[in-house]
Amino acid sequence: MRFQRSLLAAALSTALALPMTMPFTQAEAATPPNMLVIANRIDDIVSLDPHEMFEFAGTDYANNVYDTLVVFDPADLSSGYQPGLAESWSVSEDGKTFTFKMRSGISFHSGNPVTAKDAEYSLRRVVALEKTPSFILTQFGFNKENMAETIRATDDGTLVITTDKKYAPSFVLNCFTAAVASIVDSKTVQEHEKDGDWGNEWLRTNSAGSGAYKLINWKPNESYSLQAAGDYWRGDVAMQRVIVRHIAESSAQRLLLEKGDVDVARNLSPEDVAGLSSDENVKVEDTLRGRIMYISMNQKDPVLSKPKVVEALKYLIDYKGMEGSFLKGQYTVHQAFLPLTYMGELKDQPYSFDVDKAKALLAEAGEGDGFEVELIVRNAQERVEIAQSLQNTFAQAGITATITQGTGKQILGKYRSRDFQIYVGAWGPDYPDPHTNADTFANNPDNSDEAQLTGKLAWRNAWDIPEMTRRTDAAVQETDAKVRAQMYVDIQKDFQKVAPFAPMFQKVEQNVMRANVNGFNPGAAITAVFYWPVTK
Repeated sequence: MRFQRSLLAAALSTALALPMTMPFTQAEAATPPNMLVIANRIDDIVSLDPHEMFEFAGTDYANNVYDTLVVFDPADLSSGYQPGLAESWSVSEDGKTFTFKMRSGISFHSGNPVTAKDAEYSLRRVVALEKTPSFILTQFGFNKENMAETIRATDDGTLVITTDKKYAPSFVLNCFTAAVASIVDSKTVQEHEKDGDWGNEWLRTNSAGSGAYKLINWKPNESYSLQAAGDYWRGDVAMQRVIVRHIAESSAQRLLLEKGDVDVARNLSPEDVAGLSSDENVKVEDTLRGRIMYISMNQKDPVLSKPKVVEALKYLIDYKGMEGSFLKGQYTVHQAFLPLTYMGELKDQPYSFDVDKAKALLAEAGEGDGFEVELIVRNAQERVEIAQSLQNTFAQAGITATITQGTGKQILGKYRSRDFQIYVGAWGPDYPDPHTNADTFANNPDNSDEAQLTGKLAWRNAWDIPEMTRRTDAAVQETDAKVRAQMYVDIQKDFQKVAPFAPMFQKVEQNVMRANVNGFNPGAAITAVFYWPVTK
C-alpha cells in the first residue's frame, strides 16, 4: 500500500553542480543534481557484510550495493519476486531441487564476472559463518556438513539448490530476495580471508557486490557514501553519488532539509512533518511498511514469566493515545505479528488501555502491590516516547519502570544475549512471506542459552513453545494457499492470548523530501529502499 501526497507542486530550481568532495555547510542552497543526500538513523549498522547485517539501515545498504538471485521491481513491488542474477529457475517434481540459470554478461564492481560459482560460494558462506540472519537459509536444512551437496554450481551458469523437504516454491524464492542471500564477489572476498573467516573482517568495512553502487566510505554512527558503479544491468542510475548521514534528531533532519543540505529526511516526527506543510520546496510520501513496533517480556524473569502479568501489561498500553498524539500519521494500531498486506494478516485488536483490568490481573498473579522493571530502548525519538508512555501507564497500576537508552548496537546486544527484562523495539520482515515473522515470533526449537538462535525473537525472550513451533513448521510446508493463510490466522490468535509479546503498531513511513526528488521508493511492506531509480 503506497500513496503519495505532494504538499505543493513547485519544484526546486536546478541545483548547483558542486564538487562531490565539498563539505556540507549551512550556506549551501541545494545538493548537486547528480547526488542524493539522505538524513537517516543508521546507528544500528554493526557490519557492512551482507551475510552478517540484520538491521534496518544495513538492509537499505545491501539493497543497493548487492544483487540477489531473485529481486523486486521497485517500479511495481506488487508484482512480487522477479528474475535477478538468476534469469530463470525450475523446480523438481518432488519440490526439493531448485535449478537456477544465471544471467550472463554481469560483472562485479571489481570487473570479475558474476557466475554460479560466486552464488555457490556466497550461499555456502552464509551457512558457514553462522551469523544472525543465517537462519533465513539454514531453515531449508543447509549446514556446514552438507552444504557441499545441497548448494552446488554444476557449471558457471547453473546453480542447484536442494532443500531438506518440500516447501511452497514461493516461500523458497522469497527467501532468496533477502539481504543475507546477496551474491558476493568470491574471488575478491577470498583474497581477503584471514584464519578461515571467509573474509568477514574485511567485508565488514568494504564491499564486493554487483549492485548499482559500490562503497566509498563508512564512518560508523556518522555516514556512509556510495558511488555509482556504472552500467548497471537493471537500469540507468541518475544519482552518481549517495550519501547517507546519521542524524538522530528529527529537528536536525528538518533543518538540514529546509536548508537544502539533504534531499530526503527519513525520521521526521509528526510535529516536524506538520511544520513543513507550508514549505513549497518539500513534499511528503507516505508508505505502509512491514515494520511492527512491539514490546517483549523476558521469560527468564520470575515476575514477567507469570501469564497474568504478561496479560496485565498488554492492558497497560495506551495504544490509541499514542497513535493519536506523538505517533500521529506514522504508526497505526496493529496487534498481530504479521503486517497488513501479508498472507494470513489478522486485524483483530483484542487489547485496549484498561488500568482496572490490569490491576485485577496483577492481583491474580500475586503482584497486586506492583514491582520494578527495566525497559531497554534504542535512543530513537519515537521509541523513547513509547517507552515514556509505558512508564507512565505502568505506574498507574503500581509498576515502577526505569528506562535504559542506548545506541542500536548496544540495545540489540543486550536483547540478543537475553540480558534484559522488557524490550521496546521494532521488527521488520526479511522477505514477503508470512513465515518471515511467524518463524521469529512463534518458533523456538531450542530454548537453551547454548542454542544462540538470535534471529528468533521467541528465543531472545526465552519463550519455550514446542507446540506453536510445530504449528509454525507445518504452516510453511502447506502448499494450499487458503489453508496456509488460515493456519497463520489461527496461530496469531493464540499468540495474542499467551505470547510475552505485545505488538502495538505498524509503521507508516513518512519520507519528506525536496520537491524535485522523484522515484524514491522505500520498499513498501516487503523490502528495503532503492536509491538507483531516483532522479532530481
